[in-house]
Amino acid sequence: MNEKVALASCNGMSPNGLVSRVAVGDAKKEDENIISICMGSTSADIKGENNTMLKKYPIISINGCNGECVNKILENRNIKVKKSINVGRVLENFEVRAKDPFRLDEESEECVKIIKNEILSEVDEIID
Repeated sequence: MNEKVALASCNGMSPNGLVSRVAVGDAKKEDENIISICMGSTSADIKGENNTMLKKYPIISINGCNGECVNKILENRNIKVKKSINVGRVLENFEVRAKDPFRLDEESEECVKIIKNEILSEVDEIID
């Protein structure tokens, strides 16, 4: 049993990147077992000073696009991802799409809820 799960969200400038970040924030508010990783800090940490912290808890990556930069950044640091969520692939199963990388409209908020629920489901699997 794991006591915490770390979420690593996309920081990209796409509509799904914004959905990823907001969904991670919302999931973190709902579940005290969730912590979040700053991908900017992780990318900038050329000396690997954060690696011990990054290896402490299982990580779920939430990628905004098919480039899956979150996974690549972590892999480049030799950090293993326990689970990976691709926002675009999850949303293919629904009839809603985010359209703006800077603002959430009603449809984007629905995308956030879908991804947040996917995240919480994955967290529950890891913690149990």
